[in-house]
Amino acid sequence: MAIKYQFNKTSLNDINKQLKIRVRALPTLKNKESALRMEVKRAKTKAQELDEALTNRIAAYDYMVGMWGEFERNLVAVENVALGHVKIAGVSIPVLQEVYFKVKDYSVFARPFWYADGVKILKELASMGIEREFYMEKMRLLDYARKKTTQKVNLYEKVQIPGYEEAVRKIKRFLEDEENLSKSSMKIVKSRSEAEEVEP
Repeated sequence: MAIKYQFNKTSLNDINKQLKIRVRALPTLKNKESALRMEVKRAKTKAQELDEALTNRIAAYDYMVGMWGEFERNLVAVENVALGHVKIAGVSIPVLQEVYFKVKDYSVFARPFWYADGVKILKELASMGIEREFYMEKMRLLDYARKKTTQKVNLYEKVQIPGYEEAVRKIKRFLEDEENLSKSSMKIVKSRSEAEEVEP
């Protein structure tokens, strides 16, 4: 990124302001990046734990496979999911508050005795699956924000701050050279005028 500037004091002041803004913002951005990195790691770990728990729970019910054939497929359905939002390092993340299920009416006497347990098991497995998806989404959103923050840190650290520092150096050199030339020309003019005064 080329920084546009002019060789004058106004431009020098503007560039110094921009440099100070970036230098002050850099530690905050680095802290945000590390906080997001930690949160991504936590979300990933929690999603993996839920995935393993769900797999283990499903495996624990393998002995009931034959019974699930008798179970009505549309007996239990997810009716609604209550969401909340929380901000993590400035990123708004959806949070699962509650899962609402709709259970169709069924006759307790006409169905096998384990039906009530089957409904409970399905609700539990569905809740775990939905919670896992929320953690996956949380991980995705936080990782996206982390990547954006990393890009900004790199932009400031490797491009803009060095660019502004270089611009400040160039402008200062130019202004110093201009001042030196001005002083030199004044000395020459003064020495000529002194020489002309001595000659008459």
